[in-house]
Amino acid sequence: MDGPDPELLREDMLDGVEHAIGRAPLPAVREAMERVPRHEFVAEAPYANRSGEQGGSRVLSPATAARFLDALAPEPGADVLVVGVGVGYTAAVVAEIVGARRVHAVDIDRGMVREARDNLAAAGYEAVLVDYHDGADGLPRYAPFDRVLVEGAVVSPPRALCDQLRPDGRLVVPRGRGGDQEIVALTPDEAGVEPVETAGSVALRPLLAEGEQPGAPVRNRTEREDREFEQQGYFARTGWEQEWIDWDDR
Repeated sequence: MDGPDPELLREDMLDGVEHAIGRAPLPAVREAMERVPRHEFVAEAPYANRSGEQGGSRVLSPATAARFLDALAPEPGADVLVVGVGVGYTAAVVAEIVGARRVHAVDIDRGMVREARDNLAAAGYEAVLVDYHDGADGLPRYAPFDRVLVEGAVVSPPRALCDQLRPDGRLVVPRGRGGDQEIVALTPDEAGVEPVETAGSVALRPLLAEGEQPGAPVRNRTEREDREFEQQGYFARTGWEQEWIDWDDR
């Protein structure tokens, strides 16, 4: 990276994070954010405390990432699943705390999976496993997890993610619709999951399901067929019903 020393830029970034959230992040989170070269993940103004778009994915601002990570409270040696890996920055910060081989990440956008792998490798975290997968299904072959971080809004936590938590585990999700979302940390109990901590409001896109990633066809069959029929026009040739057969002439 040309220009100012990245270490100094990260220190300035973390000063801005503290100002934005009104406190210092957890010591482990702050130390990890000091070490991760964010410029390997974010192309435009990587150390500015602002969100952005890259490769069709929402990039969390450093302050928002810190709030998610504080709520997650990862510990060394913990097994962590990141749902919605995006550019891979959050997974890298978690890897600094728990160890890269302990981090598993999924994304439903194949393009983002490739970008995250490239970014993580360039930053020295190639041991993080990044897989193409529907995040709502979790990653059962590597479960159970001590921590699960979801970077897509949900109304209620997907059952599969709850089931893949260890009994003393923690699931962090932005819960709610539209602009009415709150970062919530939940732990398992007999009824499912129980909120234990909130970390402020946020506005993220909904957690996608298979077929809803950018550029994919419409999932709903009726809606898709109605749209295609409208585009073709009423008299468009659509199939066998246009093949008029006069059986008397056969």
